[in-house]
Amino acid sequence: MRTTMTSRSILFLILFLILVAVLIFAVVMDVDETEELGPVEIREYEGIDLSSINAFRENSIKGPQDIDVESYTLSITGLVTNATSYTYDEVVNRHQSYKKVVTLDCVEGWSVTILWEGVLVRDLLAEADPPANTEVVIFHAYDGYTTSLPIDYIVDNDILMAYKMNDIILPPERGFPFQLVAESKWGYKWIKWITEIELSDDANYRGYWESRGYSNSADLDRSFFGD
Repeated sequence: MRTTMTSRSILFLILFLILVAVLIFAVVMDVDETEELGPVEIREYEGIDLSSINAFRENSIKGPQDIDVESYTLSITGLVTNATSYTYDEVVNRHQSYKKVVTLDCVEGWSVTILWEGVLVRDLLAEADPPANTEVVIFHAYDGYTTSLPIDYIVDNDILMAYKMNDIILPPERGFPFQLVAESKWGYKWIKWITEIELSDDANYRGYWESRGYSNSADLDRSFFGD
């Protein structure tokens, strides 16, 4: 009888230990499964106060665009020796990235100061090897919007094509996957949802707003309407 009770006790003890081990394993696994939180934008950088990414006003021609990053390509076309297409990852991971605080000034009277992170447009152009007669860089957006800038402005300045703002990935309404940081230019030159960069010798090209009377130079120290 004692032997039977001892065997049962041992069996119960083993089952109890197994149950405890299972519970401990479940707790440990639950602790190890780190829950990923949403991104948090920074609001100060090197002593400079930054605007919120929500401080922008929606004024695009067709509303925010939702672009599938898996099928996205950025094409470099026009007067190029090497016509090139990049995936999103190729743009972001195969090129040197840079950060810069730049203020966007809109013709509507509002402005935002943002920490932008991205690649230099001139680095992308260098890989396409444009000929000497190239004068203009035309940017095309997913929604059909276009604008242009002189190639000298792009090459002579550290003009970014941004994929981050305030340390977070561009949200769709802010231009994901890429927005041009056209510093010293009015906001309508800051094209969002860029899908194509075209090189041209047509100095008379006019983009969406420029063809409607806005200044083609878009210099901040001059009126935005007419040249």
